[in-house]
Amino acid sequence: MATLSLTPAGPQARGAQPAQAGRGANPLDLASRRVNWLDRRQAVLAQNIANADTPNYRPHDLVPFARHLAAATPPGLARTAATHLQPTRTAHGQAPEDRQVAEAVPDGNAVSLDREAVRMAETDTAHALAMAVHRSFMGMFRLALGRQG
Repeated sequence: MATLSLTPAGPQARGAQPAQAGRGANPLDLASRRVNWLDRRQAVLAQNIANADTPNYRPHDLVPFARHLAAATPPGLARTAATHLQPTRTAHGQAPEDRQVAEAVPDGNAVSLDREAVRMAETDTAHALAMAVHRSFMGMFRLALGRQG
């Protein structure tokens, strides 16, 4: 399965803004970036489903959002003295690397409608969560400003 880049030069990333160091600390910005990524992923998955009967078609997917986010954020803690503890890195939150096509039908098409349907459902659930986070923070801002509703 081909993996599409999330950079502006990628075919599915029209209108995307380049990642800037230090971005992502703002929960609204993070939710917005996540929704944009999910929208692009939904389009890629829909394209895969639309080409389910196209001979020799290989399904595509975007680079996982966790990997994109890790590349866009500055490095973690730094040791400024020898007595400081060494920061540890874990793979928590990383997307599984099972993005390879397992089988293809005799005409060479490798789209599995079941796999694409599961990915569409995952994308829909993640989109609903990101929108809920956005609505929640907007509600807190309105409350802090003394505006109800």
